[in-house]
Amino acid sequence: MRLPKLSKLELIVMEALWTNGPSSIREIHGTFPVKKRPTYSTVQTMVYRLEAKKALRRLRKIGNAFIFEAAVSREAAQRKLIDDLLGLFGGRTAPIIAHLIESGSFTREDVREADKLVSEHERKEESK
Repeated sequence: MRLPKLSKLELIVMEALWTNGPSSIREIHGTFPVKKRPTYSTVQTMVYRLEAKKALRRLRKIGNAFIFEAAVSREAAQRKLIDDLLGLFGGRTAPIIAHLIESGSFTREDVREADKLVSEHERKEESK
């Protein structure tokens, strides 16, 4: 299945489902911070758009409220975002890594973790 492109607001809706599990639109709406909370109808529109994109699905109906669940995993959505970002840089990772280092977001612990992941990846490739 090809993953849909998700807007920032759609990702926030998905985050509510990934964090809290199956939820109604009202429950999703309630996860937004009060000061930056969009209207209920905006959240409802986002949920229906995500349903059309097959990023979430209706699980069941309780009374007159539908309960929705994520149909796309957090990991799959993150990978899609990263792939899209890399596409903007022609697949080059150096500008992204440089920015993370300069902003202080990329720590020595991150470097150690990345080195460990590279080693694991190389071992898997050698065993093929």
